[in-house]
Amino acid sequence: MKNYYFKLASILFLLAISTAIIAQNKPTSKPNILFIAVDDLKPLLGCYGNTLVKTPNIDRLAKMATVFNKNYCQQAICGPTRASIMTGTRPDVTKIWNLTTQMRDVNPNTVTLPQYLITQGYATSGIGKIYHPSSAIGGVDPVSWSIPYLKSKESDFPADLGSPANGQYQLPETKTRMTPEIIAERKKQNKDLASNDENPKSIKGPSTECMDVPDTAYQDGVNALLAKEQIINLSKDSKPFFMAVGFSKPHLPFVAPKKYWDLYNREDMPIASFQEHSKNGPLIAYHQSGELRNYLDIPEFATLPSDSLRIGLKIEKQRELIHGYYAAVSYLDSQVGILLNTLESLGTLDNTIIVLWGDHGWHLGDHDLWHKHTNFEEATRAPLIIAGPGIKAGKTSSLTEFVDVFPTICDLAGVAIPKNLDGKSLKPLMLKNTASVKNFSISQYPRKLKKAEMTKLGYTDSKMMGYSLRTDKYRFTIWMNNFTSKQPYDESQVYASEMYDYVKDPLEKVNVVNDKKYITIFKEMKAKMLAYFKSELTKKE
Repeated sequence: MKNYYFKLASILFLLAISTAIIAQNKPTSKPNILFIAVDDLKPLLGCYGNTLVKTPNIDRLAKMATVFNKNYCQQAICGPTRASIMTGTRPDVTKIWNLTTQMRDVNPNTVTLPQYLITQGYATSGIGKIYHPSSAIGGVDPVSWSIPYLKSKESDFPADLGSPANGQYQLPETKTRMTPEIIAERKKQNKDLASNDENPKSIKGPSTECMDVPDTAYQDGVNALLAKEQIINLSKDSKPFFMAVGFSKPHLPFVAPKKYWDLYNREDMPIASFQEHSKNGPLIAYHQSGELRNYLDIPEFATLPSDSLRIGLKIEKQRELIHGYYAAVSYLDSQVGILLNTLESLGTLDNTIIVLWGDHGWHLGDHDLWHKHTNFEEATRAPLIIAGPGIKAGKTSSLTEFVDVFPTICDLAGVAIPKNLDGKSLKPLMLKNTASVKNFSISQYPRKLKKAEMTKLGYTDSKMMGYSLRTDKYRFTIWMNNFTSKQPYDESQVYASEMYDYVKDPLEKVNVVNDKKYITIFKEMKAKMLAYFKSELTKKE
């Protein structure tokens, strides 16, 4: 009997060891990833403290995620920022500073986030705007996707409406003004204009549209349903998936079904309290809202003072645009809800890495500015929300940047982080919200000098680059002539500087860079900037 029990114990012991070895050798399953990109979404969300906006679905996501309160984009325009977030590298590495450069023309061997995840066993699929169309081959960068990129068809839209004109409008009278032939003619008429967002090209329709139509009348509503179907299909595969969904609202024009406009009262729309340029601020920091002025209904509401870069938009139009922005945000929020509900119905909501980001902020009249294209707070601060399986929800005010998203996703997914990335994993902040991974964030924006000023200053090139360093309390911006961080710093190339104190002056009313009371802080901030330039110059790519 003793031998029997001894043999049984031996068998059970060996079985336990074998089971442990098998479990140890069995590959750990990787989590699925839902990657939601939103065009022109500033942190105007309930989870960021806005009490007027209606965003129940994004707020729902925030309750299971980490909300990054001080997140900043690399450049406040979609092409460069999207190239940075998708490669984990800064604009001076991607060499994408505008809306015309194709990233593989200047960096043919760059590896994008989804492209890398394919090598880590992921199936990658996408729909909507992830890259800026002109920055990627075919608008989508085909090598990033293991599954051919999804695109809508005419039959996906309501039969009685058809697809939107110019991808945006359903109002019949607008459609007659926005036919492909008319748009082509306008482009032809404006072919001599420089490739600059600030030059109105008048190929757009009205800046807003409110119609009593279903969500699927517009592209985002259609894309949400196609993405839902794709997520269901991907969940049936044994491979983990990376599903990227790009929504275009609240980008101009502010179009949304009427039910979203009806969520708000026009008279409640918050008009920017400070609509001036900052005292002592350099003119190069501003623009004349050229992107907005592309829309056909704007000129009649703009006063355009000739003495400065001002637009002087009439209050009634400001309220309409802000109303439209809020409506478009709520419309976008409903589409996010479809994706979250899909994951919940599959039973995988709590086990999926979910990342939601808006590519940059947006000026809604502050500084007399509309749209992005600056180094100010309203343009560079952008929402970032990340849910990681098993990680408690929370909020952090530690500084973060979009270059951090690539390494963070890798860290959360349990795959190796490539060594050539410029960002850092934010997982430590998700595990401990008071932690810190960096002391400042960097944004940048290019400008061009007029030829007369270039000549007057003795410059041989009109190109300018403004680098903006944001710490917890201050922002220091330096404008350089014909310079990038991959060149040795030369003081003679400095054109102008700015510094703002967000504790005393959250609206950036006064540029204190030459204020004697701030001399010590100025020296500290400039030293940080020069150290950053030095580190970028010596960094291996």
